[in-house]
Amino acid sequence: MKYGILGGTFDPIHLGHLRTAEEMVQELGLAKLFLIPAASPPHKHRRPVSAFHHRLKMAQLAIGNSGSLQVLDVEGKRQGPSYSIDTLKELAYSLGPENDLYFVLGLDGFFEIHTWKKYQDLFGVTHFVLVNRRGYQFQDIFPYLDRLGLRYTKTQNPDQVLMESGRWLLHKRSTQMDISSTHIRELVQRGRSIRFLVPDNVMKYIYEKGLYT
Repeated sequence: MKYGILGGTFDPIHLGHLRTAEEMVQELGLAKLFLIPAASPPHKHRRPVSAFHHRLKMAQLAIGNSGSLQVLDVEGKRQGPSYSIDTLKELAYSLGPENDLYFVLGLDGFFEIHTWKKYQDLFGVTHFVLVNRRGYQFQDIFPYLDRLGLRYTKTQNPDQVLMESGRWLLHKRSTQMDISSTHIRELVQRGRSIRFLVPDNVMKYIYEKGLYT
């Protein structure tokens, strides 16, 4: 079976995150997609504004009773920075070798993968699902992979690349929503409405807990 992973700071989680998750479940035929809030993201120049338990709760509220989405707190249970390689290895072990992991990541994020801990090992643990981002082209990954010394095989499908490890790089398109968590926080600080940017129950939680004020 196939399982997806979508990580992020989720401070707060918004409709753009949820729409991407929903579309990738259907596009890839996933049994389930795991939303994983980062406890201590090593690449953030500033720490998340909200404590992990708030970001975890907002993600849980956001998905409601979805049968295809599930929020995991695996990174909140570990000490130190939240490295993707540790999370992916933990999930791969718990799911077993008979199941495949699909790591959903924006194209912009993929072009920073050389800065990640043990990034070469990632390609042996998971398939990558690279989601379109404005200003980025999937074909630009080839010179990038060459610079990293990673071996791959092009296929007849321009949106699929087979890595030497046997894992795939898949290019997928999702609905682009011009929403950012940073902008949502700024709106709350200014006393402006965030309705229709986040689920209603997440908006209520933000106001009740006094987040971002």
